[in-house]
Amino acid sequence: MTIHRFHSPLDQFIVGIDKALRVMSGVTAQTRPTPGARADDGNLDAQQQRHSAGLMRINHVGEVCAQALYNAQARFATSPALKAQFEQAGREEEDHLAWTAQRLAELGSQPSFFNPLWYVGSYAMGAVAAKLGDARSLGFVVETERQVEAHLNDHLDQLPQLDAKSRAIVEQMRLDEIEHGATAEAMGASEVPAPVKLAMTGMAKVMTTTAYYI
Repeated sequence: MTIHRFHSPLDQFIVGIDKALRVMSGVTAQTRPTPGARADDGNLDAQQQRHSAGLMRINHVGEVCAQALYNAQARFATSPALKAQFEQAGREEEDHLAWTAQRLAELGSQPSFFNPLWYVGSYAMGAVAAKLGDARSLGFVVETERQVEAHLNDHLDQLPQLDAKSRAIVEQMRLDEIEHGATAEAMGASEVPAPVKLAMTGMAKVMTTTAYYI
C-alpha cells in the first residue's frame, strides 16, 4: 500500500528554498558519470581555455535556470503526471549542472556571479507558465528546449576541437534537451505565441552575453 504524504504550503516553501540554495551553492546530486571523463584533456592555449570556460559558464547558467524553471513548474503543476515529469526532467538536468560546474573548475574558472539573479528570474517565469495551465507550461518547455538546443549546437561549433571533455558534455546535454522537448510535446504542449518566443530569445541573449564574462 502506497502512503502519500501531505505537504503543506510551508513544507513546499521550505523544500523550494532548500533546492534553490543547493543549486546556487553548487551542491548537486549527480546520477550519471561526466561525459568525456576519459577523454584527453587537450593542450589548450590560454585563449582557447578562456573561450571554453566562457561557453561552459553560459551552459552552467542555463542549467541553473533549468533547475529554477522545472522546480517552479513542478510546484505549480495541476496534474500528478505532469508534476512527476517536471521532477524527473529536473533530476536529469541536475547532472548537467554538476558536469558544467566540474568542467569550469577544470578550466580554472568559476560559475556566473549572477546565478542568484538568474535563478530567481527563471523561477518566476516557470511559475507564470505553470499558472497558465498544463498545456501552456509544456509549450514553454518545448520552446525553451528548442532554444537551448540551438545554443548547444552553436557551442559545439565554437568549442576548440582539442577540448574533447567540454564537447562530450555539451553533446550529451544536447541529446537530453531534445528528449525533454519531445516528451513535453507528446504530453500535449501548446504552441508558444510568437511575441513570447521573441521575448525568450531576447532574455536569453542578455543572459548568455553576460554569463560569458561574469
